[in-house]
Amino acid sequence: MKDFEYEPASDLHLAPGERSTSVLREPGLIGAAAHRVTRGVARTYLKAAHRLDVAGLEHLPVEPPCVVIANHTSHLDALALMSALPARWCRRTYPLAAGDVFFESPRRASWSSLCLNALPVDREHGRRHAIQNLRDRLGRQGCVFVLFPEGTRSADGVLHEFKLGLGMLVAGAAVPVVPCWIDGAHRCWPRDRRWPRPGPLGLRFGPALHFDDTVNRRRGWEDVVSACTAAVAAVRDGGCSRP
Repeated sequence: MKDFEYEPASDLHLAPGERSTSVLREPGLIGAAAHRVTRGVARTYLKAAHRLDVAGLEHLPVEPPCVVIANHTSHLDALALMSALPARWCRRTYPLAAGDVFFESPRRASWSSLCLNALPVDREHGRRHAIQNLRDRLGRQGCVFVLFPEGTRSADGVLHEFKLGLGMLVAGAAVPVVPCWIDGAHRCWPRDRRWPRPGPLGLRFGPALHFDDTVNRRRGWEDVVSACTAAVAAVRDGGCSRP
């Protein structure tokens, strides 16, 4: 039998006000309950208003860790992925969200951390240190990171170039990267519309990619970005099944 090992929470040293805006945050009982409730409400809404259809779940690993990447055109994207992933992963699933949008105020930061279980990503400064902390968490805690590598919502619904941060996160790490294509979110809730409108929404997961042997420096990051962009495009071209 393996000896019991005590490991303190990553955010134990943080003040209460700092936890919601830190990449080291771990969900407490309140956060875990709020996240599960949000997932249930989102799943019900997406099924009723958007006839959410999910295909390719067999490509997900049996257990975390993993990184799920997808195209990004709408605020529906994170809710759809959170609803589609296995319920048993709920507490360990962290969408990586723009710190300057979802964590810009205490109220928004509290909602993003409690309800979405999101972790902030600074798109302009301090990327190396934050990404290293995220890499450490992936392997040590068996997390699921949901990432939109384009960095922002596409205004035209077209897949745009991925950012190098994805390569910095997974190059040389023994963590599968699962590509996903989200179809219909741009029609239902584009970035220039205040509220969503009903319409079909589909998710399709593709075969996982592995970058264990990729060098963790710029050349390797670029290789990761190229391979992942092609993988998401390939899932798109395979189509999204409808019931």
